Amino acid sequence: MLKLHELRGVLPALVTPLTRDGAVDEPAIQRLVEHMLAGGVHGLLALGSTGEVASLDHAARRQVLAAVVKAAAGRVPVLCGIAQSRFADATADVIAAAELGADAVLVAPPYYYPIDQPTVLSFYRALATKSPLPILVYNIPQNTKVVADPATVAALAREGTVVGIKDSSRDFEYFESVCVATRGLPDFRIFTGSDTMLLASLAMGGAGTICGGANIAPGWVVRIFDDFERGDLKAARTHQDSLLELVLAVRPGVFPSAIKAALHLQGLCEPWLAPPVAPLGEAPLSVLRRQLDHWGLLARTDAAQPRLR
Repeated sequence: MLKLHELRGVLPALVTPLTRDGAVDEPAIQRLVEHMLAGGVHGLLALGSTGEVASLDHAARRQVLAAVVKAAAGRVPVLCGIAQSRFADATADVIAAAELGADAVLVAPPYYYPIDQPTVLSFYRALATKSPLPILVYNIPQNTKVVADPATVAALAREGTVVGIKDSSRDFEYFESVCVATRGLPDFRIFTGSDTMLLASLAMGGAGTICGGANIAPGWVVRIFDDFERGDLKAARTHQDSLLELVLAVRPGVFPSAIKAALHLQGLCEPWLAPPVAPLGEAPLSVLRRQLDHWGLLARTDAAQPRLR
């Protein structure tokens, strides 16, 4: 059984491999998970923002999670992302995640309406009464228009309603404030969703990262965590510098098109996104190919260029 208070390190927010016709590509999920585990990751997140959770239908989400759980085969914990505007739908997704073998759920607050903090509190409290799994808050206000205030997060943590948070706001002051507000709760897990802030977040007491860049180079992210754990800050800074370059290289296009393009160049999955989003264009793709080649991240395509289906 997963001990949430021991969960630390690097948990890639997996892309959702799709075929050209929009079907879930289960063989690619298997390849991707093996790629992550070979890089030394400490867990996996299925169906986060990088996994296009809000663009997939009910059946596809369940197929993806089942495939990730099967591929992981108990070797690392699997978290499931949930982003719903209706409470009933969020509850149904939590229950389905438990049935499919997830170890915990990462839940965004209801989006569309900019709800207040009492509503954020009531949402997670009500969800916790229905959930058979531990809940982590997903703070991503650029997508939801809702911020879970540090005081709100701390209140939910103290009462045991939630066991952790992934902060993808890119607001380091917010991240610090959550750390300070929950400093007396050593078992509360605080993850950054910003690969570029991993080292800084660890210094503030964060547990690690749940991030998209780890899809491409999981070992690059893991080595920062390992450097920090053994106290080698010089190496950690050097490796954080490299990760920053990689993350900036996959910012072009509609998210996460550049990440999927990189994975396609590595032979791991196809570049297609859930409709109506198009794959990364040819010009930025050419730039990305040169950068990945320069960093030695295209070794998988030495023998053959991946084919599109």
